[in-house]
Amino acid sequence: MSDTQDEKPTKRNEERANRGAERAQDSRGLTQREAKTVEKRLRLSVPAIYEVVRQEGEEEMERPTSSLWWSGIAAGLSIGFSLVAEAALREHLPDAPWRPLVDNFGYCVGFLLVILARQQLFTENTIAPILPLAAEFTRKNVLCVIRLWSVVFVANMVGTLGVALFNAALPGTHPEVFQAMLEISQEMMDKSWFTMFVRAIGAGFLIAAIVWILPSASGSEFLVIVLFTYIIAIAEFTHIIAGSVEAFLLVAHGDISIFTMLWHFTVPVLIGNIIGGTALFALLAYAQVKEEIK
Repeated sequence: MSDTQDEKPTKRNEERANRGAERAQDSRGLTQREAKTVEKRLRLSVPAIYEVVRQEGEEEMERPTSSLWWSGIAAGLSIGFSLVAEAALREHLPDAPWRPLVDNFGYCVGFLLVILARQQLFTENTIAPILPLAAEFTRKNVLCVIRLWSVVFVANMVGTLGVALFNAALPGTHPEVFQAMLEISQEMMDKSWFTMFVRAIGAGFLIAAIVWILPSASGSEFLVIVLFTYIIAIAEFTHIIAGSVEAFLLVAHGDISIFTMLWHFTVPVLIGNIIGGTALFALLAYAQVKEEIK
């Protein structure tokens, strides 16, 4: 994309803010300071949000493989705290009908660590790099997306495997918390192949929505992440990375085989997350601004 195209959304948003401030000053006699406050309060336009996410996608596509790898492993390790936190809450709460409303807040912990620390999570990358790819569908961009997805996904899985082995082989948590972790993991794996797939679409869509909303959520990032990941947990949507901690834990504990994990969990959830984040959210996000960014 040319420099002129890159500047259009930013310039358009600046012009929109300036026009709004000028109108406010002309019609209501605002001071210069008040006019600047109006400018700051104006919401980012959709093309401006698109441009922020698109540029972030381009930056991720250009990062060295080693950087993506280690950041992906860190994300896989961090996301493991979702299961630990959820299990700890469950173990300390009474077995009551309202318990899932509280213990599912633990699911948010790993995502807060990953997203606020800017670590590489595979499902976040189902939208950001897809926007520059949709704008310029070239062989170079296709290869860059394949490299990004491959490195981050494998790194995430290595990280989640490490969490599972640590907790299965060592006293990483209290024995009762570990039993709660196994219980939560078994509940996830009890879903059918088709249920895994369909619920993964919802999770992929919501994670992509977080990426899209964060540029305009200055100061509210914590609430946005908690709200959307809590919905994923309470609705029992399936997430390929967070769920891998649970699946690997069952494999390490000897409850299921690696083949069962790969076919019954990894395949349907990976496909569903990609459809929800890329085929639905990312392409719809591009479709709503493509005429404005030409």
